Amino acid sequence: MQLVLIGLSHKTAPVEVRESLALTLADQKAILDRCLGDDRLNETVIVSTCNRSEFYFVTRLDCDAKQMFTDLVLDHLPNPRPDIADYLYFQQGEAVVSHLFRVAASLDSMVVGEAQILGQLKEAYDLAFEQGTTARVFNKLFRLSFETGKRVRNETNIGSSAVSISYAAVELAKRVFDSLEGRRVLLLGAGEMSELTALHMQTNGASEVVVANRTFARAEELAEKFKGSAIEFDQRYEALRTTDIVVSATAATEYVITKEELSDVVSRRRDPLFFFDIAVPRDIDPQCADFRNVYVYDVDALDGIVESNKAERMVEAAKAEVIIQEEITNFEKWLELMEVEPTIASMREQAEQLRQAELARAYKRLRDLSPSDRDTVDRLTQSIVNKMLHNPTVKLREASVGRRGIATVETARYLYGLEEEQDANKGFRLIRSLLGKRPSGASD
Repeated sequence: MQLVLIGLSHKTAPVEVRESLALTLADQKAILDRCLGDDRLNETVIVSTCNRSEFYFVTRLDCDAKQMFTDLVLDHLPNPRPDIADYLYFQQGEAVVSHLFRVAASLDSMVVGEAQILGQLKEAYDLAFEQGTTARVFNKLFRLSFETGKRVRNETNIGSSAVSISYAAVELAKRVFDSLEGRRVLLLGAGEMSELTALHMQTNGASEVVVANRTFARAEELAEKFKGSAIEFDQRYEALRTTDIVVSATAATEYVITKEELSDVVSRRRDPLFFFDIAVPRDIDPQCADFRNVYVYDVDALDGIVESNKAERMVEAAKAEVIIQEEITNFEKWLELMEVEPTIASMREQAEQLRQAELARAYKRLRDLSPSDRDTVDRLTQSIVNKMLHNPTVKLREASVGRRGIATVETARYLYGLEEEQDANKGFRLIRSLLGKRPSGASD
């Protein structure tokens, strides 16, 4: 088996590329279903957020992972970009574990220290688990990544100086309006990000929050939290006539605000109109910024805001890296234990087979033994076998988490004559390849 990651993020691709690989929940389920039926794959988890689309795989060793990714994902995109491969990153082995833990710790986020990514990872894992595309490796790896994220937040101050995407929206709005006092905010979409943004806007003085959502009941529910008002989604252009700030975070696959439709609105306005588009794919037609006094920002506009707190966050990030390395070591130890347990089981099975064979041979010569005597002999031989195997079992488990764990397991298999059973334990014995470990005896 091999551990593989293929994806793109805000670090490798601009928003216009990321949106071409942004997946709806239905898209993710369809891909997971295809993965479930592909014999090249053992496990799959898809992480899809506004800033990243990542595909985690446990594949067969002989699998061409890039071709598999093309077959299962790229060939099914509704609007494929011919150059998307130029923006993808490909990682294997221990690098995948390190990357996932850094993502969970928010070290790979556009806003280092933001809290939303941990919840997004959990949702991605839960979906894969429900679809049946996770098993022993990813069940352990992703749950350990959640623990890593929690440790980083609890044991460092990485979140104290970090800003969220919604907070960055407020900072950008202040550059346009100087102050948010008395400003009217329109939220397009009623998800968690919209709610966080509304909270920050209101805290900074916004006088009214209006919510437009395709599900009107959800719009009313969110508006009530802020003592605001809800409107039908098709009333959004009318609402723009008296709106100062628009925050858009819908799940639409096409622009919900277009330049053509906005033209009539801006012709009747004098005050600035601020759009903050935090959706991927984007909700706001970028050409809307061509109008005078109309400002359009997408998620990539966060860079300047993020930089202002970068130095302070990096100090805490260094502490987080230490925690991540500790958790990588814990995962390696778990993998090594997966390697040794089948060997211990094979040793005990072999010993039991030998014990039973020798007992059968002995009972043929000792036909006069009473049932009680036979029971005594049986318990005696069991005790001898258990005592003979106790020390090797303990030492193997101790050695399995050390630097020479794999070599020790190989030696034990050789000494006990278990090499012929290698195929029976292949699924476990190839675990070492997940982290890209070299076979024992390989030269440097």
